[in-house]
Amino acid sequence: MEFKEIVLEHSDTVVERWLNQLDNGALNEYSSTISHEMIEQINREFADLIILSLKSDAKNLKELDEFAEKIVNLGWPFGYITEGLQQFRSISIRFILEKTNKESKSFFIEVMDGVNKWIDPLKVRLLNEYSSNWNNIISLQKMALEELSAPLIPVMDEITIMPLVGMIDTDRAKMIMENLLNGVVKQRTDVVLIDITGVPVVDTMVAHHIIQAAEAVRLLGATCILVGIRPEIAQTIVNLGIDLSQFQTKSSLQKGFQTALQITGKSIHSDNQEQEDIEAIIGAIEKE
Repeated sequence: MEFKEIVLEHSDTVVERWLNQLDNGALNEYSSTISHEMIEQINREFADLIILSLKSDAKNLKELDEFAEKIVNLGWPFGYITEGLQQFRSISIRFILEKTNKESKSFFIEVMDGVNKWIDPLKVRLLNEYSSNWNNIISLQKMALEELSAPLIPVMDEITIMPLVGMIDTDRAKMIMENLLNGVVKQRTDVVLIDITGVPVVDTMVAHHIIQAAEAVRLLGATCILVGIRPEIAQTIVNLGIDLSQFQTKSSLQKGFQTALQITGKSIHSDNQEQEDIEAIIGAIEKE
């Protein structure tokens, strides 16, 4: 009888041993947020999947992909998979040795090699799918963070606002430039208000990137207004000898928006719902 057949014939016993002896060490730091019932449920699914892989070719088993995706979505580490398979491997080897009642060194090596032949492909498939799903999630999160870190918000026709929050490094400056230029073209913007109220430090590098962005916007035929110039920021700019004279600056977003209205020849009426909407948007941005 082949080693795989021994495990399949006594799969209930092997699985119960595995579940009873399973040490979810990889989940220790998650124990406060994962219920015991959830861990038991996933362990049972894992066991059923391992047995199913013994009956089929692990390379063509779509259930492996689904399980790996589930583990990623749960936020569990890949150590859960590797530890689980390693323990299943050990239990299977011990069980086969018990059933065959052979203890020679050569037979032990033969059993170990036999078990590895169907555990290793399963491990490779699960870890590859885990890594693929994890990388996809990281990429999506990175894209979402990039969009949130440099949003271009249309306030009304031809006027948009880009509120910046946090430190600006070279990589983020490139992303700001891309979002800004793409947004200006896509939204047919005439005036962009770059709000730096939430930028804690404006040094030479940050000012250089802002100047580049303003110049790029100008080349597209639009006007850039820098708003949110706090007194300490203004003093820093002067002390650093940074020249921001080529585009307009305003102390607040409200004042910048009024200038944008003048540039575009627009106006809003006090009884207009549009004014309330615009003031709500500006108010929300100023509170960030």
